[in-house]
Amino acid sequence: MRQKEHAPPRTPGQKPITASEGAKSLGPVPNLEEHVHPEWWRQIFNATYLKTDGDVVDDPLLTSKEVDVFSGILNMSLEDKILDLCCGQGRVSLELARRGFSSIEGVDRSHYLIQRAKTQAKKEGLSVRFREGDARKLRYAPDTFDVVMILGNSFGYFETVEDDMRVIKEVFRVLKPWGRVLIDVTDGEYLRRKFQPRSWEWIDKKFFVCRERSLSLDKQRLISREVITHVEKGVVADQFYAERLYTRKSIAELLEKAGFAEVTVHGQISSGSARNQDLGMMERRIIVTCVVRKDWTPRKRKKELKNITVLFGDPRKADPLKPLCVFDDDDFYTIDQLKDALHELDGYQYTYLNNHDTLFNDLVKLGTKTDFVLNLCDEGYNNDPRKELHVPALLETLNIPYTGGGPQCLAYCYDKSLVRGIANEMEIPVPDAFFIKPEDSTFELPFGFPVIVKPNFGDSSFGITQRSVANTVEELVNAIVEIREKFGYDKPVLVEEFLTGKDITVGIIGNAPESYTVLPIIQEDYSALPPELPRICGYEAKWMPDSPYWQIKSIPADLPDDVEKLVVECCLKLFERLECRDYCRFDWRIDALGNPKLLEVNPNPGWCWDGHLAKMSKIAGMSYSQMLGEILRAAEDRLSTQTPTDREPTNATPERAARKLAENGAQSESESASASDSQ
Repeated sequence: MRQKEHAPPRTPGQKPITASEGAKSLGPVPNLEEHVHPEWWRQIFNATYLKTDGDVVDDPLLTSKEVDVFSGILNMSLEDKILDLCCGQGRVSLELARRGFSSIEGVDRSHYLIQRAKTQAKKEGLSVRFREGDARKLRYAPDTFDVVMILGNSFGYFETVEDDMRVIKEVFRVLKPWGRVLIDVTDGEYLRRKFQPRSWEWIDKKFFVCRERSLSLDKQRLISREVITHVEKGVVADQFYAERLYTRKSIAELLEKAGFAEVTVHGQISSGSARNQDLGMMERRIIVTCVVRKDWTPRKRKKELKNITVLFGDPRKADPLKPLCVFDDDDFYTIDQLKDALHELDGYQYTYLNNHDTLFNDLVKLGTKTDFVLNLCDEGYNNDPRKELHVPALLETLNIPYTGGGPQCLAYCYDKSLVRGIANEMEIPVPDAFFIKPEDSTFELPFGFPVIVKPNFGDSSFGITQRSVANTVEELVNAIVEIREKFGYDKPVLVEEFLTGKDITVGIIGNAPESYTVLPIIQEDYSALPPELPRICGYEAKWMPDSPYWQIKSIPADLPDDVEKLVVECCLKLFERLECRDYCRFDWRIDALGNPKLLEVNPNPGWCWDGHLAKMSKIAGMSYSQMLGEILRAAEDRLSTQTPTDREPTNATPERAARKLAENGAQSESESASASDSQ
């Protein structure tokens, strides 16, 4: 259990990354459809969207009028449990809460819009729960809601009708018997005939947007292009998107096919605009309602408890990353805090394992009696940090499901230089750096001071102290010597430019791209640190209470919208590329010019009650226990979609398991040799 988590870094000479710089227009495009990304909706709903479409989707008076219409059609009561699906910045949810509706939840895929909704709800003291999520896989139990609304033409974004059907079926599942649905969607029949091929409008005195539109090849979707320009800074964005054109007949057929009854089209609704300009897909919409006729989903009379096995590091063994190389009272207190938090969660019972000498046999004996393992052994097998991946490898060999990253993911992320290379390949910004091998006696510094020296392999800021930041060649040499001699580190060293801007951390719980939550980003507050000390959150901040670095605090990050958007997008891409699972933490630093740069990716990050993941969760309104529950549920959701594998029977013997382990190892070696030969 690593106590706190973080990382350091310097300043290069590029211009800061902003929403208005770095964007380029593609110029004339003969076929708009060719430029639409299948998942365009992942990127487009941000601050720029609220600027270009704010006259329709962010107008309080217009929202109030629409809520009058919707609530009247649905005949809603103040006690109804309501889901505002694809809620955006929560304009309708918040208006309903202002009117006294007491049980409202909003779900949207956009991290930016959900954070904006949460901020506004908190500012007004409104009781609305907002969460990030995919409409195709809702994280609610069957028969939860009385009403589901999909408003503001938020239906039909996906590339296939099958994905739209998945949304509708999820809505059917989470609605109670006789629950009601209202969908406010563009009038496809009208728009197919009347769309404007080209338009442009002034958003304000600085921004204007030019739009192009065309029908898709199959005539079923309207393809749109927006070139957003600032009069001084130039092109802000050149973006493409596509929305399905449902007619009254086709939307009714889709709903009936999904099992809904009493499908009714209530005519049309037209949006006004404070700017009196191009309304696009919002120009004319139809309102469709329907009802769920179904039986209540059978409930189990007695809730079956899931058996969770929790794996820890071994307190009997030395731990080289701890200052005294042993588990101390703080470590045992941290474990007790975890156990208390886990036992607050309903539906689980736990077995705890921490003896690595008997771990193999203990796991074999558990067999299928455990539903899955909560892998909190971030110390590594036998408390060897380079053997952290051995634990999931052992679990996979025994066919025991588990939380967190797999062996390959942990192997990737333990190597900082390798992660840098992958990020570079993905055009994700990283600090300038160079690699010093153990046998290197001389080196050239390819960039200027200051720099920071860190072990290439390791976590928990092992080997990173205030002396790791160097401003001269002599200090650089001394920093390398200290890592090698004081910390006994004989592996490659990474020397990075030291970034002097904000030190930020991003946390994700869930599994991209299906269902995940991006926690509020935090930054390190170095204001209590003496001015002569470098601003880093290193070994002293995490392990040495007597150090001035112990006074560092984590606070909500204050970032420009475009920087936050870029950082979150990069984190989600890395989450998928590196095969992170269930929860992950990403460390970034901003350079002197405002550019964010990736430092580290931390799969299976510190899980302790006072760690960074818990701090971010607290800002999001989650208790420590709730955070752990979200991680467990993320793993359950992921495992429930996987194809079951054969598990050792409950009467499996250690000998049989060992034989299987040996067979798998031999097979792996054979496959590896074959691959080698084929190259």
